[in-house]
Amino acid sequence: MDIMGVVSAALVIGIAGLLVGCLLVGASCVFHVKKDEREEKVRGLLPGNNCGGCGYAGCDALAAAIASGEADVSSCPVGGSRVGKAIAKIMGVDAGSNVRKVAYVKCAGTCDKTREKSHYYGVEDCRMAVIVPGRTSKKCTYGCLGYGTCVKVCPFDAIHLENGIARVDPGACKACGKCIAACPNSLIELVPYRSRYRVRCSSNDKGKAVREACDAGCIACRACERACDYGAVIVENNLARIDSEKCVGCGACAEKCPTGVIRIEGR
Repeated sequence: MDIMGVVSAALVIGIAGLLVGCLLVGASCVFHVKKDEREEKVRGLLPGNNCGGCGYAGCDALAAAIASGEADVSSCPVGGSRVGKAIAKIMGVDAGSNVRKVAYVKCAGTCDKTREKSHYYGVEDCRMAVIVPGRTSKKCTYGCLGYGTCVKVCPFDAIHLENGIARVDPGACKACGKCIAACPNSLIELVPYRSRYRVRCSSNDKGKAVREACDAGCIACRACERACDYGAVIVENNLARIDSEKCVGCGACAEKCPTGVIRIEGR
């Protein structure tokens, strides 16, 4: 074995490696993009759930968007107003008013309230159930299917099935919006956490059809609309809606509702 040949080869490889390393270091210095220090600080405040509720791919993307001024400082639904205010200090802006919101399932059609027209045998997934003829086993095609797709996608364990319908735990909900995207009947929406009275129905059928399908649906009788002195309740497309900004929580609409579909959430 030629010892000198081995040594020479090792020296050549070592020198080549050193040169490549120097070139890489030089390139990193020349092409280095200085990262905004605020982005790192903002990222440190974000919870790290990467739920996508802010509209961005994850917390890293949101931090970059906030630092660049593309996103609002209160864009993180999980962190809420506390995180929003802390980020506002870093960015040197006003956090503004950030109303906490929670997901809400607009259906009261529990097993004892609804009537079935058929039996569904298949994958227990709401998105699969709606593609079969008739869309659902229930007579009401607007209500909760009860197969728990929203329960499966919730990263905070804030939704559970109770008596055949999905119910949200307001205390655990972070308003990430994943359940909203997963519901094929568009039953779930974000509402102010402090809103007291809500309409637990989403049917646009006329009163007679609603009564035939469910004992807990809105029949568009307008009794709630007439009872409200603040213009907070309006019936559109056979369904009552409550404007949370106008509602004072007097409860007049709930008292007049003949089907009990307007109620305080949790009761």
